[in-house]
Amino acid sequence: MAKINRLRAAVALAGAVGLTAGGLALAGAAQAAQRTTIAGTHPAWAVRANRTGKAVTSGTVSTRVYLAPRDMAGLTALATAVSTPGNASYRHFLGPAQLQRRYGRTSAQIGAVKSWLTGSGLRITGVSDHVADGYVAARGSLAAASRAFGVSFADYRLPGQGVVRGPEQAASVPASVAGSVLSISGLSTARQFMRPESQLPKPPQNYWIAKPCGAYYNQKLAVGKPKAYGKHWPWAVCGYTPKQIRAVYGVTASGMTGTGQTVAVVDAYASPTMQHDADTFSTLVGDQPFAPGQYQQYLPAKFTDIKSCGAAGWYGEETLDVESVHDMAQNANVRFVAAASCNDPDLADALAYIVNNHLASIVSDSWGDTQAGAAGFTDVYHLIFVAGAAEGIEFMFSSGDNGYEAPGEDPGYSSHRQVDYPTSDPFVTSVGGTSLAIGKHDNYLFETSWGTMLDQLGTKGTSGTHWQYPPPGKYPAWYDGSSGGGTSTLYQQPWYQQGVVPSSLSTRLPSGATSPTPMREVPDVSAYADPATGMLVGETSLLPDGKYGFALSRIGGTSVSCPTFAGIEADAQQAAGHPLGFANPAIYARYGTSAFRDVTDHPLGPGLLAQVRDNYTNPYTRKGPLLYYLRTLGVDGEGAAALHATVGYDDATGVGSPWNYIESFKHH
Repeated sequence: MAKINRLRAAVALAGAVGLTAGGLALAGAAQAAQRTTIAGTHPAWAVRANRTGKAVTSGTVSTRVYLAPRDMAGLTALATAVSTPGNASYRHFLGPAQLQRRYGRTSAQIGAVKSWLTGSGLRITGVSDHVADGYVAARGSLAAASRAFGVSFADYRLPGQGVVRGPEQAASVPASVAGSVLSISGLSTARQFMRPESQLPKPPQNYWIAKPCGAYYNQKLAVGKPKAYGKHWPWAVCGYTPKQIRAVYGVTASGMTGTGQTVAVVDAYASPTMQHDADTFSTLVGDQPFAPGQYQQYLPAKFTDIKSCGAAGWYGEETLDVESVHDMAQNANVRFVAAASCNDPDLADALAYIVNNHLASIVSDSWGDTQAGAAGFTDVYHLIFVAGAAEGIEFMFSSGDNGYEAPGEDPGYSSHRQVDYPTSDPFVTSVGGTSLAIGKHDNYLFETSWGTMLDQLGTKGTSGTHWQYPPPGKYPAWYDGSSGGGTSTLYQQPWYQQGVVPSSLSTRLPSGATSPTPMREVPDVSAYADPATGMLVGETSLLPDGKYGFALSRIGGTSVSCPTFAGIEADAQQAAGHPLGFANPAIYARYGTSAFRDVTDHPLGPGLLAQVRDNYTNPYTRKGPLLYYLRTLGVDGEGAAALHATVGYDDATGVGSPWNYIESFKHH
């Protein structure tokens, strides 16, 4: 049985809020002259057009005032230096205690923040003095919150959440404590949450794979189905095994197994059968299960927001993350760190727990939000990632499963083209997705960017004579997910992308405008993610007979590519003989070498690639009739939202997929 440790439970998110008329008087012009506005504290949706009525005048608020480090510029410079090959400080990482001594806040700074909050009428409910995720938590009336933060409150209508309360202005703080304040959360009752980046149905029911399907690419041609692009196409694969993936991504040839390395996986909640499922799956496919102590879990004292976050929907995500890491690095230690919910403060707590305890040197995260959706919390995450880099910890995030996040690609979540976050943070390795073809002898055939268009068989049954639309089908109605990528509007181009990312990409903003300054581009690297060329996964789920049991399924999404690359990174660290820390500088230094395969839209020459896939009408009960689809590959969005995999670095697959990546670190 894996050891289960308990980490500190997060402070509750904002409750109902209100404001007394008397509280407003203290936020006047005289005070404003002595106050400093905190960026990101006025939600973009809190505008007059969305307001539903009068100002809110009663209620309570729970808030966190996140603390800035003593020297953010110095910390960033250090994190950059220790991560950059060739720098005199390369790999001279700090330990958590050293990080705290050098960049932690003084007791006087924390005392001043507490005094300001209590002087405004708020009650202190918690304090964290760590560099990563340091905060002072407080609770009180909205009148007290108004005095503390210089804001008034109103009700707003927010799509998807109904009526929520929020501040009418950006929060401000007294100039005397402004240098200690990084960000403020909890002033709104709107839920700010992350979601898994997996193409997986929600448990407890299993998603059953219909047949025919292939054990490898091109094993079975769909000769009984209509041609497309002048030829018959193969049936989708049933799900690649770990052995197949290790072979094509250079793991087998390297001889590395992640020995001596530790990878942490962070998700919301925790499947109760995670280790059992991973061990059962490994045994079933001929791999070794976890050895005693190799897998451990770190759980909060209590899980929250179970219904609103869809807790059970995270179970499959967690299972595939743990299995993917173990698939690529059989001997690496895996530490699963559960967040109390899918809300930003709780996920940040889980990430910071790893940094503050140096729990692992690699962290895999298969979740995210749009960059706009994460607004207001990016500074908190960013500090965690910079502090992690200073300690030699590599954070990896999925690039997203909805391309450039155009409204048609991510309806209900994104109102404009944009990249995801935290994957676009400059101190994060962003992992995109591909469609991968593996041959009969576990040999690499080709890869293209993951981006799928569906075209259903025109008539029911097996005797259909044509696809419903001229292939590839209609966009976005039949768009079926793709690798995330594009240009950040929040961060300028990091040093490691200079000279590699074309200016035609880094200066092209999502709006179509041209940036005078090169910006951060994602993804950095890629690995397989297409659900039709996806991973075989095993999980305890609800079976058609109404009983729970272990079952196999096929899964895709950048939730697969991220932990896959994290496992490969553990192998690379074993090959190097030391932690690599934040790996992006080393990754880009290997651009154009055999460490990576360059992935393009047309790997076999001009023309589109496709597969045929069949699904049960009800895949949860294995009931027909079967539905047949042509799946055209390599269509990562269309028009202004298109991401193209070109020769060289591109915004669909980054520098490419791993090939001799592990080997490149031997004796280096």
